[in-house]
Amino acid sequence: MEKQYNPSTVEERTYRRWLERRYFHADESSPKPAYSIVIPPPNVTGVLHMGHALNNAIQDILIRHRRMKGFEVMWMPGTDHAGIATQNVVERRLAKEKKNRHAMGREAFVNEVWKWKEEYHATITTQLKKLGSSCDWDRERFTMDDGLSAAVRKVFVELYNEGLIYRGKYIINWCPRCRTALSDEEAEHKELNGKLYHLKYPYEDGSGHVVVATTRPETMLGDVAVAVNPADERYAAVKNKKIALPLTGRSIPFIEDGFVDREFGTGAVKVTTAHDPNDFQMGLRHNLEPVVVMDEGALMAGEIPEKYKGMDRFECRKTLVADLEAAGLVEKIDEHNHSVGHCYRCQTVVEPYYSDQWFVKMKPLAEPALAAAVNDEVRFYPARWKKTYIDWMENIRDWCISRQIWWGHQIPVWYCGCGEIIVSEETPQTCKKCSSTALTQDSDVLDTWFSSWLWPFSTMGWPEDNDFMKKFYPTDTLATAPEILFFWVARMIMAGYRFTGKLPFTDVILHGTVRDKTGRKMSKSLGNIIDPLEVIPVYGADALRFSMIMITAQGSDVFLGKDTFDIGRNFANKLWNASRFLLGNIKDGAIQGTLPPIDRMKAEDKWILSKLQRVIKDMDSAISAYRFNEACHTIYDFTWHEFCDWYVEAKKADFYQDGDPQRKSDALSLCGYVLASILKLLHPLMPFITEEIWAHLREKMTFDGLIDAESIMLAKYPEPEPSLINESVESDFDLLKNCIVALRTIRSENNIPPDKTGTAVIIPADRESEAWLVSQTATINLFAKLSETTVSVDAQKPGFAGSAVVKGNQLFLCLEGLIDKNVEIERLTKEVARLKSIADSAKARLESESFISRAPADIVEKEKEKYQGILVNLEKTEKALAMIYIRE
Repeated sequence: MEKQYNPSTVEERTYRRWLERRYFHADESSPKPAYSIVIPPPNVTGVLHMGHALNNAIQDILIRHRRMKGFEVMWMPGTDHAGIATQNVVERRLAKEKKNRHAMGREAFVNEVWKWKEEYHATITTQLKKLGSSCDWDRERFTMDDGLSAAVRKVFVELYNEGLIYRGKYIINWCPRCRTALSDEEAEHKELNGKLYHLKYPYEDGSGHVVVATTRPETMLGDVAVAVNPADERYAAVKNKKIALPLTGRSIPFIEDGFVDREFGTGAVKVTTAHDPNDFQMGLRHNLEPVVVMDEGALMAGEIPEKYKGMDRFECRKTLVADLEAAGLVEKIDEHNHSVGHCYRCQTVVEPYYSDQWFVKMKPLAEPALAAAVNDEVRFYPARWKKTYIDWMENIRDWCISRQIWWGHQIPVWYCGCGEIIVSEETPQTCKKCSSTALTQDSDVLDTWFSSWLWPFSTMGWPEDNDFMKKFYPTDTLATAPEILFFWVARMIMAGYRFTGKLPFTDVILHGTVRDKTGRKMSKSLGNIIDPLEVIPVYGADALRFSMIMITAQGSDVFLGKDTFDIGRNFANKLWNASRFLLGNIKDGAIQGTLPPIDRMKAEDKWILSKLQRVIKDMDSAISAYRFNEACHTIYDFTWHEFCDWYVEAKKADFYQDGDPQRKSDALSLCGYVLASILKLLHPLMPFITEEIWAHLREKMTFDGLIDAESIMLAKYPEPEPSLINESVESDFDLLKNCIVALRTIRSENNIPPDKTGTAVIIPADRESEAWLVSQTATINLFAKLSETTVSVDAQKPGFAGSAVVKGNQLFLCLEGLIDKNVEIERLTKEVARLKSIADSAKARLESESFISRAPADIVEKEKEKYQGILVNLEKTEKALAMIYIRE
């Protein structure tokens, strides 16, 4: 083994070998039980980010774990065409070349997007491989490949024929920047500081006015009525009057509608049916004709005064309010916080817009998907998302599926001049009604999610009945982000039930968002992005994966800094160095490893084997329950602290002696057994380094039933062996470790140089403890750097000594000859004075009104923590000084 672990060399070579030997390939004819995952397909809009790294690490852990557990696993990779997002980035690139899609034409523009797709699809695939993702690359899919496109058309036609897809004029969310409709879920709401304008609408007969309030005064140009509640007596005398709509020359009526809240404002509301979803519904109830006053770019248009035509909506707002103020028609303007929809892709403020769109009726599709959650047939991790899912499903609205862009699945609807509408899976050549060949396909494309909601089964060849789908569908687990719970997860469940009659997956893992260490979401604009491809060459993919997973509790957000990845890198180095040391002690070729009989095992052997069985059980349970951070902590603590720091150190005496070959062979076999188990347990989390060490271990040691498979990913995942669990030895060893730690602490607190050995006296709490500790004096001397340890219930307390008590056992470290009392008194006296000075300064700072009032809260909190830390150190130092005087 190389002296230092080099992840960049190992990872590239290892992944190439895995691919060459087709270890990731799923076999539908295998008799093994199936376990499958479909990847949440990354958008072909660019490169992967840390959120993708987290998501794919989780999936790879599950796939590798189940593969080692004896399952035939299949992880389906693929990418999403991401209609609006991809079209936007390509349009921006073309704009830099002074080109635009309208001048190019649809076919040429779509060809440009395909070129982009090929470029970035290759980049994404490369990145996933660098992360160690063990996907079945032979089965990679794309949401616009031929098979998925055929599935999309089939689903559209089926739903249309059943009356579940329809076209109509409705208020939809419209992005003026992308110039397309958005679903409700794609219009992300943000709280904005705005204004509430109270406007006077005069009665046509000049007898007075009614006051209405609005946050969007520019839409008043499209008002068609003023509504009041029929039970509101304030308007009984005027409800038959006509209202002169200011600045327009139009007359509008009062209407009565129970939707109006009498307690809000004046109890009278303006009704703009073409530009507000609630007003639109009210307009349907009262047969009010919508008046559209904006075009698709949110420029003022239609039957409005010439002055405002062509103005941007926000420019018009300022001008129109000024005109109303000049006319004395503004009663007041209040500051007002309100929630405003934004395009989820370009963050433009969304405009409610009246237009022809295609919709899916969702209520009939939602019923079985809702029941699946209520009955716990689909499970959410964390469980709190179940309620969120149910609430949304119970209040589901029809889904607007048409988008006014060019990149995507063009809607399979054709129009003939005779008025015939043809909805077909295949492109028609002639009109069935009049035989005309002059057919025009609907220019809109389907919402990206319309192909994505079919992903679990369309990727497996549906609607064809094939062996692959029979083996791996339904899938088992879905890992994704909670922000697409409604966009994607819920819709996949609906589609699964509707088109296959089955739930597409049973477990949904919803992981958190990746943020920087201050809690801000990572974004280019903030400059806090950490690129996985910049981390991997420095730290390695294993370090990236392990570090992210270890610090992330189930469903919690991830707080990353560049130093976060030191966790995984340091752990990899620790494992590498321990493995190198152990294997370096095997000379003259390979040895046959075997567990020695129980009568040849030492106490530390029984202890480490017993602890290992518990770790095996805990690791399997944690991964199976999706508590990945617990799995990381479990294997980290066991490997670093118990195996490396305690067990391997304890076995060094066996390695280095030459008088008893059996003793050395037993020690190597035991260490090999534990190391092989560690590598297997760790492999799903850190696949590359475990594979590399496994190869070296196989060269040095054979071990029937343990070290056999040519690749660790094909090895059997460890199972606990109940006969090796020994609670008595574990309890005894805990006492031994605690005693050693206490003696080490005394050394540290008394500033004893590392090269000086001392003597200790232990007065045990009882005869049982005495017998155990007497048997372990060699271990105590080794770890506490002692030349001699006396253990006896009859021992006397030494005169000049540091002391501690562990579970009733009294421990004394003799200090005579280890420290110069006078020098130590002088050192500690100076340290007490220094710490008091620092403490006084920190206290004064915290008592300063100027500091407390001006400093940010987090700085004040850090200062308080710093002060408490100083006090703790001061107390310890004063105690150490006092103990020297007491000993005298």
